[in-house]
Amino acid sequence: MHVIIINGSPRVQKLSNTAKIIQSFGKGLQAAGASFELYSLSDRREWDAARDAFMGNEQIIFALPLYVECVPSIMLEFLESLPTERRQPALMSFILHGGFDEGHQFRLCERFLQSLPSQLGCTYGGCLIQGGSFMIRLRDDEKMKKAMDKKLDGYTEMGQSFAAHGSFMTPESRKFTGPEKNPWIVHLLFKLFIKRLVRNNFDYFAKQWGCTRPLDDKPYL
Repeated sequence: MHVIIINGSPRVQKLSNTAKIIQSFGKGLQAAGASFELYSLSDRREWDAARDAFMGNEQIIFALPLYVECVPSIMLEFLESLPTERRQPALMSFILHGGFDEGHQFRLCERFLQSLPSQLGCTYGGCLIQGGSFMIRLRDDEKMKKAMDKKLDGYTEMGQSFAAHGSFMTPESRKFTGPEKNPWIVHLLFKLFIKRLVRNNFDYFAKQWGCTRPLDDKPYL
């Protein structure tokens, strides 16, 4: 199996959580005997080659982050440039991730992605969904590394699963998302403790990046 993976994130590779997810997913593909090509829409010099790869291959995956219920505009612009008639059939699948933890936060976007393949002469191959990816690019920090390595290892396993089944229309893919909604106790703990922990983490990273003023500073008031 040969897979075309298109990174729909607008971020440059160095800062892209999507890129790190693709890297781990690709390891799983290769471990299972499959190969892949990667194109990143953040680099417009790759668009022509990405279009050719889209039109000439049978397995295509778009990987994208969810920005406040929205598909990145750079990915929508690229999709609008694709021909609607294909030389050969193809399966079009998606890797969808974001900062939200709960599966139901992604369902509206999933429904939109389900509508895309038929408009581009493809068949829908499923959508791999998981939240909680906000901190992936900060995994060089020891506080985040263990948790984020575990998350990325999960994508490696799903790469192996995709190579075995050829799509995300599997029980493993559905289970990968995690809970649709967190139980009430989690929401209560968030209000009481986790929100404060998250704020402290933001303060910590801000200092690491050279910020010298409080995050809630309002200098123009």
